[in-house]
Amino acid sequence: MKTKLLLLSLLTAVFTTQIQAQNRTSVNAMNAEISDNLDLRAVADIFGDSRDLQDFERRLNDPELQISNLDLNNDNEVDYLRVIETVENRTHLIIVQSVIDEDVYQDVATIDVEKDRNNKIHVQIVGNEFMYGQNYIYQPVYYNTPVIYASFWSTNYRPYYSTWNWNYYPSYYYAWNPFPVFRYRNNININLNINNNYNYVNNRRSNRGVVLYNSRRSNGYERQHPNASFSRRNDNVNNRYELDQRRVSRNETSYSNRRAIVQRGTSQNRTSPSRQRTESSRDYSQNRTSPSRQVTPQRPESSREYSQNRTSPSRQALPQRAESSREYFENRTSPSRQVTPQRAESQNRGNTSRPSAPQRTESQRGNSSSRNENRRS
Repeated sequence: MKTKLLLLSLLTAVFTTQIQAQNRTSVNAMNAEISDNLDLRAVADIFGDSRDLQDFERRLNDPELQISNLDLNNDNEVDYLRVIETVENRTHLIIVQSVIDEDVYQDVATIDVEKDRNNKIHVQIVGNEFMYGQNYIYQPVYYNTPVIYASFWSTNYRPYYSTWNWNYYPSYYYAWNPFPVFRYRNNININLNINNNYNYVNNRRSNRGVVLYNSRRSNGYERQHPNASFSRRNDNVNNRYELDQRRVSRNETSYSNRRAIVQRGTSQNRTSPSRQRTESSRDYSQNRTSPSRQVTPQRPESSREYSQNRTSPSRQALPQRAESSREYFENRTSPSRQVTPQRAESQNRGNTSRPSAPQRTESQRGNSSSRNENRRS
C-alpha cells in the first residue's frame, strides 16, 4: 500500500508540474513571434516625450505605460530594459538592452541621433537583426521638437550609462506578467501620439553609428538560442515590416473571405425570403383562385336558389293572387249574392204585390160571380 501511495503521489506531482509548465508557457513571449512584444514605434514615441535618457529609461519600464512585453528568459515576468549611450562628435548611439540574467544582456534596438552640417537632427530607431530581421528601421517625424535634443549638445555633456542590472532595479519599477499579443497591441495603439509620424525606411543613415554599435554590442540571448533568429523563425520574409505586410494581406484576404461568406449567407437569406414570397404569392394566388373555384359552384346554386326564390314567390304569389282574386271576385260576387236577398225582398215585395192581384182577381171574380148570381137570381 505504501508503494502504491508513493507512486500515486509521484504521478500527481509530475502531472501538476506539467500543468504548471503549460500554464506558464501559455503567456510566455516565446510562444509567439518575439518581435511582437516590443513595438519600435512606441519606443520612438516615448523617446520624443522624454527630457533626457534617464527619463527615457524610466518611461520604457513604467508599469503603468507597459511599453515592453518581452520575456526572453522565460520567467513569466517582463524583462527590465536598460539604456546605455556612446557618443562621438555629432553622433549619439543609444542602445536598449534587455536584462536577462546576471551580467547577461540582449540588445533589442538602437537609436541613432545625428546632426548634419546644416544643424538638422536626424533620428532613426533600428531593430536588432536577430530580433527584427535585416534593416528594420523607423524614422520618426515629431510634431514638436523634442526637449531631449537640447540635452545632447549641451556643454559638458556626459554619455548616459544605466546603473541598473539584474535584481537591482529602481524603486518605481516592479515586474508584471506578459500579456497576450493582441492586448499588448491594443495598449500600444492607445498610447501612440497620433500627431507624430513613424516612417518606415530600409536604409541606415548614420555610418558612424554602425561602427560605434559593433564596439558595444551585447547578444546574450542570441548565444543561448542560436537557432531562434528572425531568419529561422520566418523563412519567406526579410524583416518585421514584410511580416506585417503579409499579415495584413492575410487578414484582408480572410476578411474578404469572411465578407464573401457573409454576403453569400445574406444572399441566400434574401433568396429564401423571395422564395418564401413566391411561395406565399403562389399560396395567395391559389387562395385567390380557390375561392373563385369554390365560388363558381356556389354561384349557380345561389343563382338557382335566387331564381327559385324569385320564381317561388311568383309561383306562390299566383295562387295567392288567384285566391285573392277569387276572394275578391267572391267578395264582389258575394255582396251581389248578398244583395239578392234584398232583391228577393223586393221580389217578395213584388210577390206581395203580385198576390194582391190574384186577390183582386178573386175579389173581382167573386164580385163578378156574385153579380152573375144576382143576375141569375
